Parts: sequence; structure tokens; C-alpha cells
Amino acid sequence: MEVFGYLVPYGLEWLNLLVRWLHIITGIAWIGASFYFVWLDNSLRAPAPGSELANKGVAGELWAVHGGGFYNPQKYLVAPAQLPKELHWFKWEAYSTWLSGVALLTIVYFFNAQAMMVDRSVADLASWQAVGIGIGSLVVAWVVYDLLCRSKLGKHDIAFGVVMWALLSGAAYVLTHLLSGRAAYIQVGAMIGTIMVANVAMVIIPGQRKMVNAMIAGQEPDPVHGLRGKQRSVHNNYFTLPVLFIMISNHYAMTYRNEHAWAVLAVIMAAGVLIRHFFNLKHKGRIEWRYPIAGVALLLALAIAIAPPRPAAIAQRADPAAQFAQVQAIVAQRCVACHAAHPTQPGFSTAPSGVVLDNAQGISQNAARIYQQAVQLKAMPLGNLTNMTDAERAQVAAWFEGGAKTGK
Repeated sequence: MEVFGYLVPYGLEWLNLLVRWLHIITGIAWIGASFYFVWLDNSLRAPAPGSELANKGVAGELWAVHGGGFYNPQKYLVAPAQLPKELHWFKWEAYSTWLSGVALLTIVYFFNAQAMMVDRSVADLASWQAVGIGIGSLVVAWVVYDLLCRSKLGKHDIAFGVVMWALLSGAAYVLTHLLSGRAAYIQVGAMIGTIMVANVAMVIIPGQRKMVNAMIAGQEPDPVHGLRGKQRSVHNNYFTLPVLFIMISNHYAMTYRNEHAWAVLAVIMAAGVLIRHFFNLKHKGRIEWRYPIAGVALLLALAIAIAPPRPAAIAQRADPAAQFAQVQAIVAQRCVACHAAHPTQPGFSTAPSGVVLDNAQGISQNAARIYQQAVQLKAMPLGNLTNMTDAERAQVAAWFEGGAKTGK
């Protein structure tokens, strides 16, 4: 049993690594395809009226050079006169990204919900409740989004975008009042990712199949399927930068540990959309610098707004060794269960981020990190599982702000 207990967290660590690697690879493929096709669609130029291409039903074409070769992509207004023998479909990039993302969500968060999802200072939830909130949010996100797309609002791009931003910001507000900030951010990202993949699986691909089947049957494809697919594809494109930020957000506790973490995420999502909009317009030949400037201004204002307060001057203690001994005792009691060469906290086989604090040298080397995570952000211990008190955080602050001396 001891061997089994040791191998399970070690095996989960490897599973985490491999699934995360897969998720990054498939995500790059999917988002890269999204960026490319939106660029392609916006860069197409209509052929001259009455030309051979126009008579064939080509709505736009372009010439490009890459990797030593010349390419001439063409887009048909509805469909070509004859279906080609070989037709490439773009779907598995999306499916693989979502499946690997859900697997990673399960391994990292659902399997270890008490440590990764529950923050008792926010809400005292059981693991099943936290996981239920996570799964339920994915279903609600798609249903609400899809209904809005099919409503009259879906015909007004700007209004629809503002409403979706407000709804996702509202979801962030609710989740940050139920789950830990870190888990809340990841759940919002999973909601966006679910909307994106459902767009592919439930609208884009089925519409394309109907168009292909119509051509096989010798019928004229209904252009509505192409229009719906284009709409959802463009939505996915605008979702990319917000979801990419959320994928890396767990490394930046200054965002999700903020008192108004939901508002922080709302601002970052808005900035991402503005920056993405600049590039989409640029593909059409329009250079609108106001959009990236507004996006960067939002991020700059946010960075200033959430900056930690400057520490007050700390009087020097007469005995640095005694002060360090107190800090070391706090770290041993509150942090070493995870941050040790051999962690004892269930679910951890190695110290998170390689930060080992079970000796004086490790504490000294990571003094700034301890101060940031435990004092400024209060992000550690995870979910405050070890019940670190405010008084203990104040002792760590006094030690660090006094020079982080060890007395040696």
C-alpha cells in the first residue's frame, strides 16, 4: 500500500505532464488554423466581373508565397460546380484541444478539488460541489451562448460581443465567489473553450456536411449553413486571446488572487478582444491603431490599479537569527507539506514549481517568492489548506521587509 500511495501521485504527475503537452500542441494547431483562415478570408480579393473566375463562382482569391512555393487559394461564394474527390476538413484540432483540456481539468482540478478548487475563505464547499459547479458551468455557457446566437441579438455583431463579454464577466464574478480564484479563472477558460468546440461540432461541421451532401445529391447547397459557420468561426477567433491568457493565468496569482479578480479578468478579456480586432481589420487592409492602443492602455491601467502597496518601513530586530527561526517554523508548519523534496500533501509527488522549503537555504533563496505568494497575494498555501494565519503572514512580512536575514 505504501508503494501504491507513492506511485499514484507520481503517475498523476506524468499524466499531467503528457496531457498538458498534448493540450498545448493541439491548441497551437487549432488556434493557428483559426488565425490563418480568418486572415485568409479577410485577405481575399474579388475577381473582376465577367472574368473566368467570377463565372466559376469564385468570390475571392489571393496569391501567396511560403516555403519556396506559390499558393493560390480561392473561395467559392456557396460551393464549386463540382465536388472535388479529396476535401480536407478542419475539426480534429478543435476536438483534440477540448478533449485534452477537459482531461487536464479533471487531472489537476477535479481529482484534487479540495486543494485546487476550494478556498474556504470564499465558500466552504465539498469536493463534489466544486466539481459540480465546474461541470455545470460548461453546460450553461454553451446553452446561453447558442440561444443568443440564434436570437435577434446574434445578427448585431457589436451588441452581441458586448453582451457576451458582460455575461462572461458575470460568470467570473459568480465563480470567484464560489471557487478559489485560480479555479474560477480556469473554469471561465473552460467555458469559452467549450463554446468554441461546440461551435465546431454543433454548427460548423454539421453545416458543412449538409452542404456536401446537397452537392452529392445534385442539389444547390443552402448558403445559410455557410453564413452560420462563418459567424461561429469569427466568434471563435475573438475568443482566442482571452482563452490563451486564461491558459497561463495560474502562473500569475497577482490576477486571480486580487480582491476583484473577476474585474481583472474582465479587463484582460476586453484588451484581448481589442487587440485581436486590430489584426482582423488589418487583414482587410484597414489599420486602426486605436484598438491596440486601447487594449494596451487597459492593461497598463490594470497593472497600476492592482499593484501591491509599498511596504511600510520595518524596524530592525535585534536578533535576526531568532526572527528567521520563527519564519522557518511557520514555513515548516504551513508550506512544507507541499514544498518539500518529498511532499506529504496528497496529490503532490514533487514540490510545485520546484520550490523546496524544507531547509534554511531553500527558504532564503525563495524569500521574495514566499513574500509575494504568502503575504502580498495570499495565494499560498493553496486554498489555505494548512490554515496559515494573518499573524503568521505578518511575521513573514516583517522578516522579508527587514532584509530577509538568516542571522548567519
